[in-house]
Amino acid sequence: MLVKIHSASLNALTAQDVTLEIDKTKNQRREREPAIFMVGLPDNAVRESSTRVMSALSNSRFQPPQNQIIVNFAPADVRKEGTSYDLPLAVGLLAAEKMVDIHALEHTMLVGELGLDGSIRPVKGALSISILARAKGYETLIVPIDNVREAAVVNNLRVIGATHLKDVVDHLNGHGVLQPTEINTREEFYAAQSSYPLDMSDVKGQENVKRALEVAAAGGHNLMLIGSPGCGKSMMAKRLPGILPQLTLAESLETTQIHSIAGKLNRETSLITQRPFRSPHHTISDVALIGGGASLQPGEISLAHNGILFLDELPEFSRTALETMRQPLEDRQITISRTKYSATLPCSFMLVASMNPCPCGYYNHPTKQCTCTPGQIHRYMGKISGPLLDRIDIQVEVTPVPLQDLASAPRGENSAAIRERVVRARDLQTERFKNEKGIHCNAQMTARLIEKYARPDEQGAQLLAQAMKTLNLSARAYERILKVSRTIADLANSPVITATHIGEAVGYRNLDRASWGE
Repeated sequence: MLVKIHSASLNALTAQDVTLEIDKTKNQRREREPAIFMVGLPDNAVRESSTRVMSALSNSRFQPPQNQIIVNFAPADVRKEGTSYDLPLAVGLLAAEKMVDIHALEHTMLVGELGLDGSIRPVKGALSISILARAKGYETLIVPIDNVREAAVVNNLRVIGATHLKDVVDHLNGHGVLQPTEINTREEFYAAQSSYPLDMSDVKGQENVKRALEVAAAGGHNLMLIGSPGCGKSMMAKRLPGILPQLTLAESLETTQIHSIAGKLNRETSLITQRPFRSPHHTISDVALIGGGASLQPGEISLAHNGILFLDELPEFSRTALETMRQPLEDRQITISRTKYSATLPCSFMLVASMNPCPCGYYNHPTKQCTCTPGQIHRYMGKISGPLLDRIDIQVEVTPVPLQDLASAPRGENSAAIRERVVRARDLQTERFKNEKGIHCNAQMTARLIEKYARPDEQGAQLLAQAMKTLNLSARAYERILKVSRTIADLANSPVITATHIGEAVGYRNLDRASWGE
């Protein structure tokens, strides 16, 4: 008897329809022969599922098949990986023994890993699989109970969460009590949105740095904080998500998909409602940063999509790991090509980095003396390549606040007030770039768009020319200054870039000055 069971496989962010064709042969299985022959490019994890499934059937008080079984995973030219085929395989074997109503399987998709006791364990990518199930016209999707909330985000699909194989069989035979999980996606999304737990009002002093953070958030600019140990670089960087605009529903769905295929969602999560803030340690490998591996795993740059990637102590990261980010920072996506697969993942994030100004950490410190020579400082700064530095629009020095000022300083402006100004500036950019495909904020402007939207007035142009010459700024600073100036003008609701805006933007290019470290 031939039985067909519908399941799915993952390919980057998307899922692909997989049909398990299960055929029970007429031959009685001999003692040492395998019970199940698998074809269709199954990997080792899939092949091992036969052992799990047979044990799960026995421990769930079902009679395992006595005949030889042939299982074809179609399409047969796509490699099948992972443990999500355990549940459909077990149900298919029972259907082949006429213990499950095959008519109930025609419009049902199943995914799930089985324990030896028949319990159903979570799988990765349930949201992507749910999107596929609706697109393919399936009426019901059965998933592990731990995945049901993320899968139920998709509307117009009956999503059922199950804890045990026996419950699934009873449900398919019309005897169970499993109920679909329903989620009002928009209502739950907007209800779950809340302020970021860390607030900018906790930062005392540092008004110039907080202004730089506001400008970076308003234009989506990459940011570098340079300062001595303990001056508050990490503290302020961690509060940056609180002044960014709230995630839109489309951004939330895309971000949730990435975290779903990475297995980063917990049982209670249906949608990610806050912008990601990823802060990997400086010992991270190239693969862990950009993604890849033997089986595709999103890297930190993709997990930070629509959010912030914070690299603390930037020069301590390996040179090769940092250089792998150059292309993703420009293209806002990463294409990973390996022997077994090729996949493109989104990685549109704000890069926020922090670093000491020198090996000892006290260059330009107001009270402590630096013990480094100019050569040591230059070698330390040389760990960051020019092309990578070229992609960081704002570079600002952070000086420590004196102890007496910390004790007496009032609480600063809260994140909500700053976010209001940031959102107004982003709204202007959304309107400005509505006809420009793939451009959403000032930081993404090309040379053509800079010429069109970021031309300063006559006084601003004169000031920029004078600054380039007097401060000996590098050529790469020119376009960056214009981009940041456009954002500063947007924050001031000014259609024209003036000398005031240019002057502030020039102050954010510390590392481009030829005198740095001398």
